[in-house]
Amino acid sequence: MSTATSEEDLTEDEYNGLELVRETGGIHQSDFWKRLDVSSRKGSRIVESLERKGFVQRQETVYEGHNTYFITPAAKDLDFSLLMAGDMLSPFIGEEEIDPESDAFSQWIMNLAYEE
Repeated sequence: MSTATSEEDLTEDEYNGLELVRETGGIHQSDFWKRLDVSSRKGSRIVESLERKGFVQRQETVYEGHNTYFITPAAKDLDFSLLMAGDMLSPFIGEEEIDPESDAFSQWIMNLAYEE
């Protein structure tokens, strides 16, 4: 269960931990506390707090022969707004190659212009 918490409400250790997770895109908990230069116990408490507050997600895994967690930024932390023009998703999202002279691309660019 997550509570509504803003980054301003985080302790310095929590903020540094969140920045590490964001910078790496995901990190094993066993590396997390080492990179933060804190004890494994303190590192676990930081991660648990960030997870409880909804900033990160943890998934059980085995890493270098030991049970640990893989920590990733919470989905709410991802910003998809840069892919949008109005209510249109970028035509570059997908597997086919986009023709820059296509109608879909032109409409998307026009929507970007209207947002300003």
